[in-house]
Amino acid sequence: MAVPKKKISKSRRDMRRAHHALKSQSRIECSNCGELKRPHHVCARCGHYDGREVVETSTGA
Repeated sequence: MAVPKKKISKSRRDMRRAHHALKSQSRIECSNCGELKRPHHVCARCGHYDGREVVETSTGA
């Protein structure tokens, strides 16, 4: 059975976990309505993606 030979200090343990923080999501401006949206996703406001309307919305923008 694997057992650690020495105690890992809190500092060393926390340094190992330094990269576990969540990164903020990137946002880009919709080319049709100017609303901020996630890249490679359909705009939730106007329903456009890649220069064309993919999802029909009630507002229609």
